[in-house]
Amino acid sequence: MLRLLTRLKAFRRGSPLSFRLLAWILLFSSVFTLIASGIQIYSDYSKDLDLIDRRMQVVESGYASSLARSLWALDQKLLQTQMEGILSLPDIVHLRLRIEPDSELVMGELPRGVETRSHSFTLVHEGEETFTLGELTITATLDRVYREMKQKIGLILATQFLKTFFVSILILWIFRHFVTRHLTAMAEYAKDLSIDNLSRPLMLDRPDTPTNRNDELGRVTDAINQMRERLNADLARQERDAAEIRKFSKAIEQSPSSVLICDRQWRIEYANQKFNQLTGFDLKSIQGKHPATLIESSAESRDSRNFWQSIRLQVQRVGVWQGEVNSIRKNGERFWEQLIVTPIKDNAGEATGYLILSEDISIRKRYEQQLLRQANYDILTGLPNRMLALDRLKLALAQARREGTLVGVMFLDLDNFKHINDTLGHDAGDNLLVEAARRISSCLRGTSTVARLGGDEFLVILPGLTGADASSQVAERILKTFSTPFLLNGQEVFVTTSIGIAIFPTDSDNSGTLLQHADAAMYQAKHRGKSAYSHFAPEMTEVSHERLQMESRMRRALELQEFELYYQPIVETGSGRLHGVEALLRWNNPAMGMVMPDRFIPLAEETGLIIPIGEWVLEEACRAAMGWQQETGREIVISVNVSPRQFRDPGFTDAVTRALERSGLAPHLLELEITERLILDNSIETAEILRQLDRRGIKLSLDDFGTGYSALGYLKTYPFDTLKIDRSFTQDVMKEQESASLVRAIINMAHSLGLKVIAEGVEEETQTHFLQREGCDYSQGYFYSRPQPAPEFDQWLKTNRRVNH
Repeated sequence: MLRLLTRLKAFRRGSPLSFRLLAWILLFSSVFTLIASGIQIYSDYSKDLDLIDRRMQVVESGYASSLARSLWALDQKLLQTQMEGILSLPDIVHLRLRIEPDSELVMGELPRGVETRSHSFTLVHEGEETFTLGELTITATLDRVYREMKQKIGLILATQFLKTFFVSILILWIFRHFVTRHLTAMAEYAKDLSIDNLSRPLMLDRPDTPTNRNDELGRVTDAINQMRERLNADLARQERDAAEIRKFSKAIEQSPSSVLICDRQWRIEYANQKFNQLTGFDLKSIQGKHPATLIESSAESRDSRNFWQSIRLQVQRVGVWQGEVNSIRKNGERFWEQLIVTPIKDNAGEATGYLILSEDISIRKRYEQQLLRQANYDILTGLPNRMLALDRLKLALAQARREGTLVGVMFLDLDNFKHINDTLGHDAGDNLLVEAARRISSCLRGTSTVARLGGDEFLVILPGLTGADASSQVAERILKTFSTPFLLNGQEVFVTTSIGIAIFPTDSDNSGTLLQHADAAMYQAKHRGKSAYSHFAPEMTEVSHERLQMESRMRRALELQEFELYYQPIVETGSGRLHGVEALLRWNNPAMGMVMPDRFIPLAEETGLIIPIGEWVLEEACRAAMGWQQETGREIVISVNVSPRQFRDPGFTDAVTRALERSGLAPHLLELEITERLILDNSIETAEILRQLDRRGIKLSLDDFGTGYSALGYLKTYPFDTLKIDRSFTQDVMKEQESASLVRAIINMAHSLGLKVIAEGVEEETQTHFLQREGCDYSQGYFYSRPQPAPEFDQWLKTNRRVNH
């Protein structure tokens, strides 16, 4: 047995296929043997059980009547003899006779741990009447059945296993002789096959008969020999081609262009020295790889394999592919290269490989991308510029026409941006624009576009809207993001934005008109108080057109001398004597008539025209004051309003100085009225300008006190001379106790700080009496005189009896 196991082990090492066949035969044969043996054993077992059952039934049929007679005759000896005869039968081990009414007779013993089978029947005496005498229970043991079954199992299994084993060995030997030894010979032949021994054919150790030639082994032998012959032919052809290839190898190796050669499956076979210099990869590290692992498409969303699949298809159809790709060097550096891919064809025109030529164009590409970005994107914020935004708007409109959706166009303008630029500097303004662009972008979804049109103007394109309400939601999100302060030069600054919205196709079906309508809606939002948004309405077109006309006419108003000053006296409250005059700007346009300041001053501030207009006002007011001084022989203070935009202009103090020098007016006779909103900036520039004006002797007045922020702390910081109480409080001093108390408090506070007080809007005599009682220094209003043009005011000066007293 040991020798047999040793042979099996050697057999397993030498012929694994035969061993596996043997294992499977043994496995399935053993399973079949076990199933068949089990069926046979179970059948014998069932027969033995049936035999025991029939034996007990024979006892019933043969002994029932005789036992009944013995029991009826009360012949105990005969009854015991009969029961002993039953107990001597094979497999019967126990009898229990129950005798009516309450006695029994037991013979034999019940075995322990052995399975038994029982059978019971009734003993009856039949005569004129039928009497039940008792019941006999017969118990048989299965011990004999189990012993015989064990002997059968051992004998059957041993017999079947030996039969199966020897049959399997026989089958295995037959398979080994006719199949596996020839397969081994084929394997050894294939292993030794090389260029050096292609002349030796494969021959098997078997008779050369037609039957053998047509079976599977014969066909495989023929196939291997045919392959050998083809290899011989290919070798001869390759030797011829090798000479030709060597002729061009040096030229390719010394080429100034990078060269890659791939086989039919696009596996890299060759790379020249220039490729190594360009990418850092040597041939050994990339040989057998696909070019897609070295060169990636510049389109991020396109898979590199799909990109090369498209190249392959074009090369097959057209014969060449040429383009630019973003590649990567071995050190991880990316670069751009120009690729040309062409097939390498044999004499039959079939592609046997592919040639990839490339050149580094990174420098050229960098210049192209820089030019493209400069042409399409804002340098400061990185957002699309006007040109790119208009292109995207046209695309969004075209898509909306196809899909039947809406497009929202939002025009945004930062409120008071010029103020930030003028007070904190251009660096702060640039930082504000960058942060504003970031906040606007954070409110938009991926398909939307935010662009900077220039200055502080932004454009938002919302494609694919299902309703106009969606644009309102975006506008509300943007306004909310602007509610938090901006940190500029270490200073928290609150900047809001005004938003105008136009919807395609509701408001217009072309991009140019949509932009105009969004712009008109934006100005409507500014008029509402800023930090708001407004949807376009048809009536806004007229307002926008009027604004454009006003701006155009205002630009020529100075040249055409359409501006003029109106003058309103400021008198001493106690005596009624003339103290000074406030110069008020009016615009008398031939087409629009008399235009009040609240209509054109905000537009002048937005456009910057307030600078030259303000200089003209200063010079004209100073000249007029000097004329009144010469005419009346007394000094009259001239008061001029200064807008925040004008005040922040770098040349403002020089403009004031020039106006005084040209007119000859003394500096202390010029009073500049400044609003509370301007001093709340609390910037270094504001404080310095006010101190420069004060050092030159120019008076400073805080205008409209009480209507803005009531910045009481700044009254001690800045060198103001006068405080002007707003007309809204003065007019109600006789009607509302709150207004009277507030005016009284302002007067007392100003006097405690050493400031003079002017009450504006005095229209009734009772108001003058109240102001006299409270010690108000000066008064101004219709009670004394309405604002008048220069000729009428000159006449007022001549006729007013208190001017010269």
